[in-house]
Amino acid sequence: MIQRIQSLYMLLVAAVAGGLSFVFNLYTLENEVEVFAKDDLSYFGLFMASAALALITIFLFKNRKLQFVLNRFNILFHLILLGIFVYRMLNLSGGIDKISEKGIGVVLPLISIVLLVLANRAIKKDEDLVKSVDRLR
Repeated sequence: MIQRIQSLYMLLVAAVAGGLSFVFNLYTLENEVEVFAKDDLSYFGLFMASAALALITIFLFKNRKLQFVLNRFNILFHLILLGIFVYRMLNLSGGIDKISEKGIGVVLPLISIVLLVLANRAIKKDEDLVKSVDRLR
C-alpha cells in the first residue's frame, strides 16, 4: 500500500535529499564561492544514498520491520551529514556579522530526520494495528 502516510514522508525525504540539496547552497567560502552538495563527493554520496534508501524503503511496505530499520539507518546517514556540516561550520571564517556565509542547505538533514521520525512513528502505528487485529482472531 503505497498510499500510506509514511510513504508520503519517505517521498518527501527523497525529494529533500535528492532534489533540494542541489537547489540550496550549503555554505559560502571566503572568496564568495557558493558550495552545493554536488561540489563535494562526500556530501553528494550521502545525500544520494539517503534519497535512494528512502525510495527503496517506500516499496518495502509489506515488510514493516525492515522498513523501520532502514529508516533508522537513513536517520544515521543524516546524522553523519549533520556532523560533517557542524564540523565544517565551526571551521568556516566569519562570525555573527557574516551570517550569510552559512547556507540554508545545512538545515536539510534536520528536515529529513524529522520526516523519517514521523514515518517511523506511522510504521509503528501500522504494526501495532496489525498485531491487535491478529490478537482478535
